[in-house]
Amino acid sequence: QLQLVESGGGLVQPGGSLRLSCTASGFTFDYYNIGWFRQAPGKEREGISCINSRGEITNYADSVKGRFTISRDNAKNTVYLEMNSLKPEDTAVYYCAARSRAWIGDDWYVESSYAYWGQGTQVTVSS
Repeated sequence: QLQLVESGGGLVQPGGSLRLSCTASGFTFDYYNIGWFRQAPGKEREGISCINSRGEITNYADSVKGRFTISRDNAKNTVYLEMNSLKPEDTAVYYCAARSRAWIGDDWYVESSYAYWGQGTQVTVSS
């Protein structure tokens, strides 16, 4: 059974850092693009980053570019999202998602292009 599990969320002060993990099981992980999305209260889910199957290509939304870094370790079936210089507006539930492609494509931020989703992890940025 294909499964994605996020971890690493929590409460952090503005300017702080967190590292989220997305660990996969039940499928051939290194055939899949992995995306990170987030949903703040009262807002639509937003695609914020994606990494291709081999970890060579990454994309970021403008809202997180320069502050967040996505990476993956295929030997551990895990994708990471390093988040620095966190702001209160980064407060959201963060989700990882997987889709079976070798390339990232211009639709990397589109929810419907991902077939598999984790349950989410809460990130709260507050003093």
